[in-house]
Amino acid sequence: MKITVLMGGLSPERNVSLSSGSLIAAALRRRGHEVMALDLYVGVPEEICDVNLLFTTQQQNNVTVPKGLPDLDAIIAENGGRSDEIGPRVIDACRAADCTFLALHGATGENGQLQAMLDAYGIPYTGSGYIGSMLAMDKDIAKIILRAAGILTPDWVRVDTLQAYDISAIISAVGLPAVIKPCSSGSSVGVFMADTADELCSALKSAAEYERYVMVETRIKGRELTCAYFDGEALPPVEIIPEADFYDYLRKYQANATREICPAPIGDVATQAVYEATKRGFAALRLDGYARFDYILDADGRAWCLEANTLPGMTPTSLLPQEAAAKGMGYDELCERIAKSALKKNK
Repeated sequence: MKITVLMGGLSPERNVSLSSGSLIAAALRRRGHEVMALDLYVGVPEEICDVNLLFTTQQQNNVTVPKGLPDLDAIIAENGGRSDEIGPRVIDACRAADCTFLALHGATGENGQLQAMLDAYGIPYTGSGYIGSMLAMDKDIAKIILRAAGILTPDWVRVDTLQAYDISAIISAVGLPAVIKPCSSGSSVGVFMADTADELCSALKSAAEYERYVMVETRIKGRELTCAYFDGEALPPVEIIPEADFYDYLRKYQANATREICPAPIGDVATQAVYEATKRGFAALRLDGYARFDYILDADGRAWCLEANTLPGMTPTSLLPQEAAAKGMGYDELCERIAKSALKKNK
């Protein structure tokens, strides 16, 4: 197959996406496919007259995830100040392929906007469609749907940080300690913990630097789990044991920053509860292809669903490849099967 791998973009998760995309492209090339690895924001270079020249079976350098977040302003400046999130001739590059592999995280790549555009051009792509992507990306909407489907999720309130808000009312609704995070970000970007009212005030201001709408959620103490859904089944869950108090951006993407156990040693009852919640959540949010759901398992054995990720990371430290490996599926095979699933859903 000829496959265009879209990565990068103008999301705060740009670096993670570039790493995922470079590894996915390498895996697909090892399986014999012709692959173009393309930055969604940068697009096709002006000097390339024929986009087909960018497809290759030759291996290229992989990208590692730096410790810090990308300087998006600097990237825009390097590209002549262009703020369009989709670069020149991206659609041409996607139309030249048999399918497009979305290795994007956050913003336009994951919120349904890009998916809707690809649908309009009849371009096959991996992962969920525009409706499921939008529903899952907005954590407030996703939690409303998950709770309506009977899935446990912590209490929460959505805060419009451009309007006056009452800290006492927020604490009354969700209590302390609380988790504060942007409504539509991933990779733990902009996530803060608050044990006091003062910390909550500070965290809201900090989270608002990433997005206007911010979630404040009851913090459930317990064991961190994640469970992927792929090809019609839930994969073995992973237990995540970070070095620090919570699984932040640094510990997600730097080697040896966490300990991960797959399958998670949580017993058959808890494992089955996670499987069932993942299956129901996948259907309720109208997802397709694959996704990953994050949980906290509390001291009473209840699995609380935190959120759904429609385009899980595919870096060396990412969790979906670990879950697939527990089912006997290697990284290269996983990437190929995801790519082929794009063709199946478009038949």
